[in-house]
Amino acid sequence: MADLVIRGGTVVDGTGAAPFEADVAFDGGHITAIGRVAERGREEIDARGRIVSPGFVDIHTHYDGQAVWDSHLAPSAWHGVTTAVMGNCGVGFAPCREADREKLIELMEGVEDIPGPILHEGLDWRWETFPEYLDALDAKARDIDICALLPHGALRVHVMGARGLALENANQGDIAAMRALTAEAVRAGAFGVSTSRTISHKTLKGDPTPTLRAQEEELHGLALGLRDGGGGMLEMVSDWNTPDPATEFAILRRVVAASGQPAVFSLTARHDRTEAWKELLALSDAAAAEGLPIRPVFPPRPIGILLGLQGSQNPFAGCPSYRTIAHLPAPARAAAMRDPALRAAILSEDRVAGSSFPLITRLGFERMFPFGDPPDYAPPQEASIAAMAGREGRRAEEVAYDLLTADDGAGFIFAPLTNFADYTLSASAECLRHPNAIAGLSDGGAHVGFISDGSFPTFLLTYWARDAKEQVFALPEIVRRLTSDTARAAGLADRGVLKVGLRADANVFDLAALGLDAPRMVADLPAGGRRLLQRARGYVATVVAGAVTYRDGQATGALPGRLVRAGR
Repeated sequence: MADLVIRGGTVVDGTGAAPFEADVAFDGGHITAIGRVAERGREEIDARGRIVSPGFVDIHTHYDGQAVWDSHLAPSAWHGVTTAVMGNCGVGFAPCREADREKLIELMEGVEDIPGPILHEGLDWRWETFPEYLDALDAKARDIDICALLPHGALRVHVMGARGLALENANQGDIAAMRALTAEAVRAGAFGVSTSRTISHKTLKGDPTPTLRAQEEELHGLALGLRDGGGGMLEMVSDWNTPDPATEFAILRRVVAASGQPAVFSLTARHDRTEAWKELLALSDAAAAEGLPIRPVFPPRPIGILLGLQGSQNPFAGCPSYRTIAHLPAPARAAAMRDPALRAAILSEDRVAGSSFPLITRLGFERMFPFGDPPDYAPPQEASIAAMAGREGRRAEEVAYDLLTADDGAGFIFAPLTNFADYTLSASAECLRHPNAIAGLSDGGAHVGFISDGSFPTFLLTYWARDAKEQVFALPEIVRRLTSDTARAAGLADRGVLKVGLRADANVFDLAALGLDAPRMVADLPAGGRRLLQRARGYVATVVAGAVTYRDGQATGALPGRLVRAGR
């Protein structure tokens, strides 16, 4: 008997090929047969009328902390992800000396919005070196596989100490040490190294990420360390404005050319620089055409903030009168805000001047929208709060205020930050048309209080393969983007395709029934921490290493997921 047989499904195998009906058998953690499978399975799934795909591979997540304390890597595991690459954006927890733990927690808290108390309680710090961190991860069973990148921020602090935090240039000795430690990390199983060059990445105190001004020679040293260790990818996020996208891209191009190592970078369509993303897309396409493996990773929908009384941010959080009630639970806060006197006071105050959230200064009500259930990630311009206010003859602040306080403060306002400049998803559609571009940037495990993008895989299927206003893409192409494309970009050759002999990771789903619930705030983190979580409907089963981990969206208790080490 096979361990598991999925019967009669429509197989979309991850290569982009046309769908076909078949049974799929799994045994010993591998795919053993595709076609008409006569043998019975110890467990079987009836997939008639359903899609059978490989498990999804997400190459941009931040489970570096959660993977230490949690065996269930929600929300990604709820959205068909069977392998996640973490350690992106240059932030993480190894290598780390005991004296530097607080610094790395502050950096993760500021960059990825994972509160310090959660990390202080959840991390057991059984490591100092990166190989020791991997060993700690390896000791825990999970519902998905994880792969780790070496974070440049932690590496720089480990090698340079206070000089690294002060953004000093690395000297030759520093670069040599970072190169050696990068090689050590790759030999231990790291899939690459990540770095950040964006001013938006700061500690909770407002200090910039240590890697912000790393010189080309330092980046070259990291890439050579990847080569020394056996190979891996360089992951980078940048503002691309020093002094222009082409100049900074040329640095990345030279590093890749000199080291022979592939690179991926985050690509978003900013609302204030509406053409920069197109230039970067063209530059990466040109590099790839010349044999330089440089690929952009783009979001399939707007990266947007959820503003609400349940979350960590709302439009009035900087108002002095609001701060007097900010400690109250959301329902009590909503009730207090409905008091006419407090309402008048808050609405009379400057909501920007006192805000500790820099992005609030860039958010206008013309780009804020009521966020319903089911959620709408592509609302029309006329649905904005500013447009609503115009129709109602009221101030936009009043409309936003009333939306926040309705339903005992349970609702959210959606504020897209990128990929929505023209109030459509045309930028994401254009990236999907480029084979060199990678669909990703879910940030699963991060931004727990105001962003909930771990549902990107489900959105790719429901919107771009079914509902899109801009262009509906063929289902085999969207599945390829979620599976073999991301697996190969990460350096994973054993998964991402339904093929005999490969890893037994799979999803069974009903495309017509697939959908997203509205995000909910849940208190399930260490130290009583809260986070936004978003479930999906329509997944019949998720399979990891031949074991069914989820049926109809509910965990089965199986924990076959492990740390995947590069080259092993």
